[in-house]
Amino acid sequence: MRLVILAVGHRQPSWVDIAFHEYAKRMPRELRIELVELRPEPRPDNAGEAAVTKLLEREAARIEQAQPKGALRVVLDEAGEALATRALSARFERWLGTGRDIAFVIGSADGLHSTLKTSAEQTLSLSPLTLPHGLARVLLAEQLYRAHALLRGHPYHRD
Repeated sequence: MRLVILAVGHRQPSWVDIAFHEYAKRMPRELRIELVELRPEPRPDNAGEAAVTKLLEREAARIEQAQPKGALRVVLDEAGEALATRALSARFERWLGTGRDIAFVIGSADGLHSTLKTSAEQTLSLSPLTLPHGLARVLLAEQLYRAHALLRGHPYHRD
């Protein structure tokens, strides 16, 4: 089973890569976290709503192409469902029970096209705050590690 993070954006600061890989390497071999970075579409200065919609469509097409076939799609969006750690761990366990790869989608600075949001099997919010996309990667990797640790009975969470 694969956990694939599809992230629109590249050339993150080194601290993002270091922190992300720290949590990714803690995952067991059978649940490796893979990061697929997708180049954002160029955004013209003073782009109007129609231009932004077009670039989001192009990004969505590349996300669809990069997503593993048959994967359960989880979109990260500030308007998504906010779960406490234990609830995320329980949800993660259900996802794992499907036997399907899981694709987590992090959009560009302009977000995600509506087709990706409506076709997602789950929409999650990591925080009601607006997060830099690099930090969202790190936070997601940490939470996946924490969810897995809880499922294995590790005391990684204090109640």
